[in-house]
Amino acid sequence: MFGLLHQAARLALAGMAWIPGGTYRPLHAHGGRARVEVVAFALDRHAVTREQFLAFVRENPEWRRSTIGTARAESSYLRDWQADLNPGSGRRRDEPVVNVSWYAATAYCKAEGGRLPTTDEWEYAAAASETQRDATSDPAFIRRLVVLDQTGGTSSGFRNVYGVSGLHGGAWEWTSDFHGAPMDAEHHSMDHAPSHHDASCAGAAIGVADPANYPAFLRDAVRASLTPRATTSHVGFRCAV
Repeated sequence: MFGLLHQAARLALAGMAWIPGGTYRPLHAHGGRARVEVVAFALDRHAVTREQFLAFVRENPEWRRSTIGTARAESSYLRDWQADLNPGSGRRRDEPVVNVSWYAATAYCKAEGGRLPTTDEWEYAAAASETQRDATSDPAFIRRLVVLDQTGGTSSGFRNVYGVSGLHGGAWEWTSDFHGAPMDAEHHSMDHAPSHHDASCAGAAIGVADPANYPAFLRDAVRASLTPRATTSHVGFRCAV
C-alpha cells in the first residue's frame, strides 16, 4: 500500500495521473475482440502548454520553428507563435500548444522521460466521466461530448474520475499509433501511410462497436486525416509513462 501511495504522490508532483488497468470497447474491433485490455499507465493531467513547449525548444533548438525543417513538420509548425521563443504573453502561455507535428510531440515526451499515449490508452482514459471509469454507455455523456467537441478551441473541458482534464472540448491530441500501428520517429516513411480502416462516409461505420458514439467517429476521422508532419491549430498532445 505504501508503494502505491508513494507512486501516486510522485506522479501528482509530476503533473500526471495514474490510470489503473482495465478494458474498453474501441470504435473498431481489434482482431475480432469487442473489448481491448489496457495495462495501467500514467497520463498527464493536462495537455502540454505553450510555456512547457517553450522550455523544450529552448533546450532543444533543433525543434524551433526556424530550424525544424520540412522533413519533420509542415510549414505551419508553431505558426501561432510570434517568434521562435515567443509563444505569446499572459494567459496564452497556459493554453495547450498546437500546430505541432507528431515528430515534435514524440521528441518532447521523450525528453521528459515519457512517450505519447497509445490510441487505446487515450481512448480508455477518455471514456471516463467525473464519476465513472467508463461512461460511454450513458447517452447523456455522449451528448455532452458532442457539445464539447462542437465548442472546440482550447478549453479545459472537465476533469474526469482519474483527475485528467481537457480530453474533450479542446484540441484533439496526438497518439503514438494514430495510424493504427506503431511508428518510428527516426524514419519518415509513414508520412503517407494508409489508415488502419476505411474512414470515409459509410466505410467508417463498418464493424463499429457503437454507431451512436459520434465523438469517437470524429476522433477517428481526425486521426485518419493526419500524417506525422501535420501541424494544425486543432491538434495538441500530452504525455504518458
